[in-house]
Amino acid sequence: MEYGQPRKRVVIVGGGIAGLEIATALGRRWSRQSHAPSVVLVDRDSAHVWKPMLHTIAAGTRDISQQQMPYVAQARDAAFEYQPGDLIGLDRNSREIVIAALRAHDGRVMVPERLIPFDFLVLAIGSEANDFGTPGVREHCFRIDSRLQADAFNHEVRIRLLQSFAQGGDLSIAIVGGGATGVELAAELVRLTEAAIAYGAKSLTSRISITLIESGERLLAAFPNDISAATRARLEALGVKVVTGARVNSATTEGFTLEGGGCVAASLRVWAAGVKAPEVLSNIGGLESNRSNQVVVLPSLRTTLDHAIFAVGDCASLMLPGAERPLPPTAQVAHQQAQHLIQHLPRAVLDGERVPDFTYRDFGALVSLADYDAYGSLGKFGLFKGATIRGRLAQLSHAMLYRSHQVRLYGFWRAGLVWLVDRLNARLRSSIRLD
Repeated sequence: MEYGQPRKRVVIVGGGIAGLEIATALGRRWSRQSHAPSVVLVDRDSAHVWKPMLHTIAAGTRDISQQQMPYVAQARDAAFEYQPGDLIGLDRNSREIVIAALRAHDGRVMVPERLIPFDFLVLAIGSEANDFGTPGVREHCFRIDSRLQADAFNHEVRIRLLQSFAQGGDLSIAIVGGGATGVELAAELVRLTEAAIAYGAKSLTSRISITLIESGERLLAAFPNDISAATRARLEALGVKVVTGARVNSATTEGFTLEGGGCVAASLRVWAAGVKAPEVLSNIGGLESNRSNQVVVLPSLRTTLDHAIFAVGDCASLMLPGAERPLPPTAQVAHQQAQHLIQHLPRAVLDGERVPDFTYRDFGALVSLADYDAYGSLGKFGLFKGATIRGRLAQLSHAMLYRSHQVRLYGFWRAGLVWLVDRLNARLRSSIRLD
């Protein structure tokens, strides 16, 4: 970049797995170059949590304060700028995004609505559960799509557990969605109950019930049949009632009504079925989007109608050549797409080079049932493609995904210290959240 020219500005909306990795890598890469592009990260929340860990925070089997990363602190360490707020608009002609005002709980404006200019924009907002318009879901169900939602559910769970213990009532929890989120949350809630009993609440043994509802014929439809069957058997052995082939018609204060006239009673209801991108992305700025609000992108991850706007992760819909359906909204896809832009976007920003096409490698998928078991499929790439694993090897693989993410954000040595602190806390602190 020549002296005298304004610094180019790369704006990343969404501080999830993909967005934060891109902001961190680009911020550090350009931090020592005085006239290099500036990097701005925009997110509605104040801190980052690895999304595949949200179910543990929701259950209270992990301490949210130990696992969250404040964006302000990461922005300082990685030399990017953090802007809090929701994306509410995009003007492609003026090259600006509109960020909603940030308000306190009592409605006071802390940060006013504002415009943020960009030269290159990366949309990485992620996804949320899809209620498919089912009546009552928004009013009567918890979701765990974000750090704040997971924490809110955990707060309610702890209140209900205490009420059940002190007043003698029953606590029934029903989860809709037999994908990884629903399955892992059910297992963590079993772990929470067992830990609460170990801390003295022995009467909870017969008062807590957990039901997992799936509209399809089996759990974990994206996994091989043997993993689906093994997962169901393990959950049922833990006391979880699994209901498959049951479509929910509505949610009420009493539970869920099912297609065909049945019902599942539940005093606490969680909706973890379906995936869609946030509503704001539906045709935002005139960009092409699909029925799930995902922004349609080319193999280069560039949007179909604007060469300076990219979309990655769960909020992007990418149909690779020869594929029958778009890539799934998984952490694995988000990470690989983030690494692709980290490698190639700098040359596009600085030199105007074209970003090459993204190549996806399917390394399989993992699901962890708390400390009880774990299962994994090794996907279609590698020496053991198509194989399945379970037990400690799968649990270790699941843990390594998180530690690898921390290394990319903190760096190797600092991530090692974070791991050490986690191990010490696991021995010194309570196994569940008790505050």
